[in-house]
Order: sequence, then C-alpha cells, then structure tokens
Amino acid sequence: MPAALSQSSDAAAIPVNESNPNPLPTGVRAIAAIFALCGIYLAILAMLMLAHPGLISMTAGAPLLFGLELAGPYMFLLIAVAAGGIAWGLMRLNNILRNAAILAACAGIVMLVPPVSAATVLVQPKPLILGGLGVIIRVMVAWYLSQAHIAEQFKSPPQ
Repeated sequence: MPAALSQSSDAAAIPVNESNPNPLPTGVRAIAAIFALCGIYLAILAMLMLAHPGLISMTAGAPLLFGLELAGPYMFLLIAVAAGGIAWGLMRLNNILRNAAILAACAGIVMLVPPVSAATVLVQPKPLILGGLGVIIRVMVAWYLSQAHIAEQFKSPPQ
C-alpha cells in the first residue's frame, strides 16, 4: 500500500512517510506565496527604477514599504530579498524564518495603524477598507504561524 496520507486538512494530499516526516501545510504554502509575490513585485519595481530612472514613481512600493520607498530602489531590492528569503524559509520549514514572517506581519500591522486611524477620522471609505484588509491579512498570517500545531511542523525531525 502507498504511503499514508495525512489526516490534517492543512496537509491535504501530501504523503507522510519516512522521507517526508513533516508535510508542508497548505496555509504555510499560501503565506510563502504571499511573501514571494510581494518580493517579486518589489524586485521588478527596483529593476525598472534602476534601468530607467523616473519611469516608475517610488510611491508604487508605498503599500509594502511604509515610507522606506524614499530610500530609493536599493531599499526595494533589500526588502524584495528579505521577502524572498522568508518565502524560501517557510517552504523549507525553517523556524527562524517562521519567526521572521511573524515579526514582518506584526510590523506591518503596526505600520498600518496610523493610516487606518486617519481614514476612520476623515471618513474615507477606500483607504479604510484597504488598510483594514491589510491589517486583517497580516493578523491572519501572524496568528496562523503562531499556532502550536503549525509551529511543531517547523521543528526539525529527530536525527
């Protein structure tokens, strides 16, 4: 009989056997994809800015960089590399990078508090909805990666 499949809904259709003792949960895959897409977006913007200065406004990275876009295209590259590293680490079930992803999500929540508060006071629905959605996504990422059964997946298997 082939290797047994995991009973968890997070690890659907991922075989659990001697060579794969910790299957990659679907939620971790989705979070890694979010980090990878953000990193790719910032890297493309940085390359375009470096190749053709003035072609793209630096505010194109504002939703992800929260003011750091003023440091120029190299900051875009730095954050793109960090996001790519976090995505790679999540796919490899690296516990240190899981903690980095939680820290990045929490930092994003903190950085979104002033714009969401301003949008609330000024009664601006679009920024309020977009900022609120950003907070919700970041809270979901931090909450999911902080759960005990997910954190256990990141512990290295006994040698």
